[in-house]
Amino acid sequence: MEERILEILKDVQPLYEFEEGINFVEEGYLDSLDVVTLIGRLEEAYGIAISALEFIPENFVSLQAICALVNKSDKV
Repeated sequence: MEERILEILKDVQPLYEFEEGINFVEEGYLDSLDVVTLIGRLEEAYGIAISALEFIPENFVSLQAICALVNKSDKV
């Protein structure tokens, strides 16, 4: 799962290397438009629906946080 999400991240924002230990939001790797695009790509790739309540920065700070979000989202 991590490799696929990493590919999606690099597709959404190709200017950055999404490495461990970097907070994607605080470091400016992902802005609000990137997050909206990422959510759409994740929903499509995994057949899930991410609740609007989950659109919080904490869910997009790292690869592990994004994986956790995908795992807890409802399948459609």
